[in-house]
Amino acid sequence: MSRYARILKCRNWVVAVGLLGLPAMACAYTLPKPYEIDAGPLGRLGVQGVVSAFAFAQNHPQGAGGTLGAKHEGLDLSNALVIVQKDQGLVQFYLEGGAYNYPTLASGFSSTSNTLQQFGALPIAYLSIVPNAHFSLQVGKLPSLIGVESGFTYENIDIERGLLWNVAPNISRGVQLNGHWGALTASLAWTDGYYSDRFNNLSGALSYALDAHNSIGFYGGGNLGRAGGNTSSATGGNISDGADDSAIYGLSYSYDAEPWALTTYVQYMHTPRQPGIGLTQSFHNLGVGVLGSYHWTSHWSLGGRVEYLEVSGSGAASPYAQGITNLPGDSHAWSLTLTPSFRQGAFFARAEFSYVCAFSPSGQGFAGPRGKDRSQTRGLLETGLLF
Repeated sequence: MSRYARILKCRNWVVAVGLLGLPAMACAYTLPKPYEIDAGPLGRLGVQGVVSAFAFAQNHPQGAGGTLGAKHEGLDLSNALVIVQKDQGLVQFYLEGGAYNYPTLASGFSSTSNTLQQFGALPIAYLSIVPNAHFSLQVGKLPSLIGVESGFTYENIDIERGLLWNVAPNISRGVQLNGHWGALTASLAWTDGYYSDRFNNLSGALSYALDAHNSIGFYGGGNLGRAGGNTSSATGGNISDGADDSAIYGLSYSYDAEPWALTTYVQYMHTPRQPGIGLTQSFHNLGVGVLGSYHWTSHWSLGGRVEYLEVSGSGAASPYAQGITNLPGDSHAWSLTLTPSFRQGAFFARAEFSYVCAFSPSGQGFAGPRGKDRSQTRGLLETGLLF
């Protein structure tokens, strides 16, 4: 199975977590073997989890008032999650619940308590029908198929997610069909996209292993209807900025041969005109990213990411473009992230340095309390236990 599936997408490529009887993927931090319990009529269940916290220091904070994002230094929980799953038999399920946080480049830090309001205390929950080793059907709250980074921090090489991840959906509600045939892995999902509560989004992903070390991948998705800025969802999704009516596509190439793991990808997102929300002109964003890690001992590794993102959306479309990307409309941005990491047994600790810079002809910035600064530097430390 490709590095795209096993390392950078973790649980999003659900066929790789045992739903089709395949070996579990290795994430940035592979969880230990699940504790098994006898649940009577439910069969044998596996229990895993992660508890971790992060601290940060930054210049040009983006929040307001007494929020976490307004601080130059702060700390919070990054994960306090328990996973309960049944991965054998025709009927299976996966539940991941607790507290979580999504620190992301070019976005203000949000407290874990506020993050919980996005997807609730049970962010991932789905039932699976697995008739054989080649197919599975899932229903529930599913990780998005879009992108090459995952939602929770422990699943990724870096602590913060990147600029390209920030424009993609994270968790969606719906139905997903998965298939696996030799070197080819495929998934197709019908969901509510950006958690919009409107089930009109079609997405898919393909991964093909060229050989034992090289693979290519494709993902894409779009709204087949028109949310038009109206939703009954309590969270609102990303409706008002036009993201839910957008189409997004990506291509990736991955190389995996110890001690190296590298993935490079290009991603394009088009947001059409949506007069219902006041968006009178279409715009797009186009990005390229390279992510990788190098393991120089069994305990130490160095992860990193370099990205470039071009954001259109000048004039009246600029607020909508900024709503999706957190960067000025009609801008060009790049980022650099370095993350040395240590793990021994259940314990892990990692530090991160990140830098984001955006250029806009209008001189508009994205950071600072008034959004006037063009760059932001951050340092993070995350530590915790995997069980």
